[in-house]
Amino acid sequence: MAGYDGSAVCGQFSADLNPGQVLALAGANGAGKSTMLRTLSARQEPVAGSIKLDGVPADERSLHYRRSVAAVFDDDAFFPALTVSEHLLLIALGHGLDDPSAAVSREVGFFGLDSHAEDFPHSLSSGQKRRLLLASAFIRPFTLLVLDEPEQRLDQTMRRRLAERIVGCAGAGAAILLATHDPLLLAATADRCAVLDGDDVAFVAPERAAELISG
Repeated sequence: MAGYDGSAVCGQFSADLNPGQVLALAGANGAGKSTMLRTLSARQEPVAGSIKLDGVPADERSLHYRRSVAAVFDDDAFFPALTVSEHLLLIALGHGLDDPSAAVSREVGFFGLDSHAEDFPHSLSSGQKRRLLLASAFIRPFTLLVLDEPEQRLDQTMRRRLAERIVGCAGAGAAILLATHDPLLLAATADRCAVLDGDDVAFVAPERAAELISG
């Protein structure tokens, strides 16, 4: 169970997420999606139960976790003294990519940051910062990708491209865990969806979940 100070913010949750699968969390604002996502990704302790990564207790401090899990949450986790390209290059080098410079060029191009490659994060718009966060996750290897409302501050074109990228990563064998308010993104990417509603957690087909969050 996910929550704070011993109190759950939503109902009991139990699920396996295997390579190549995309599990989406949906629900109204305040339903506990972000808290659940942070708990499932071992960013905070569960109120009850346990979280396992590859069969062992998940610990975000462990080398195995850091090698395996890429995540995007709603925080500006940047290196303020580095430009966009330097920021991405550092991540690429840190994860041992064969051609770090090519990887930087690819992500800068994919996320439309070409004209801002030499800018510092503080000078970017909120949408550009979001794209840099996403690029920082996608540039590195991962077996599990965690995305908290990745569509925030993206235009429709970039949302469609993001959906295609998520599906491509799943097709390559990554497991994807995401929370979203975007019915189109949900329907385009998810294999399964958990809808959080108070004390209830219901697993429904992505198409049904998309209908529910569309109102």
